[in-house]
Amino acid sequence: MKILLAYLAVLAGTLSLAAVVQKTVLAKTCWCWPPAPHKGGMAKAKFESAEYVASGSFGTEADWNNADHVYALNYSQEQGRRVFSQQCVWCHADTTPAGPSNRSNITPDPGLLNDSAVLSKVNDESLHKIIAGGGSGVGKSAMMPPYGATLSDEEINDVIAYIRVIAAPEVPKPANNAKSAGE
Repeated sequence: MKILLAYLAVLAGTLSLAAVVQKTVLAKTCWCWPPAPHKGGMAKAKFESAEYVASGSFGTEADWNNADHVYALNYSQEQGRRVFSQQCVWCHADTTPAGPSNRSNITPDPGLLNDSAVLSKVNDESLHKIIAGGGSGVGKSAMMPPYGATLSDEEINDVIAYIRVIAAPEVPKPANNAKSAGE
């Protein structure tokens, strides 16, 4: 009986010590990440590219079909690229920053977001509905989750601006055998 009472006394002492420590300054320090003010929800990060490309440009994106062609991105498009790289690239691109995408494991195959033939026929409002409501929200595959609660309208519009850059039609190539106007 004495052993049980001793055990309970040690347990009670340990629990009260833990409760006291929780209310001290030591408990307010988080060892997981640096302290930051909690503002509720996720604060939208404002990144700037370290590379200055042109007046009004915040970064660049190589053409997915022709690496020799590089697009300058404005702020909205750069933010869209950031969100795309976090949320969309895993299913809507052939490769990701981590290697091959998951696109081949999904049925039906998600569309590539650099396919100008398909995306030129879809307006921005329809893209917004698809992204916000997910596939099932617009009568498409339920494999695409809705991002309306995850992303703000501004972030969705940024993604659409970025998609419009990467889905730009190919730059026309000059014809080598073009006839002159006088012939």
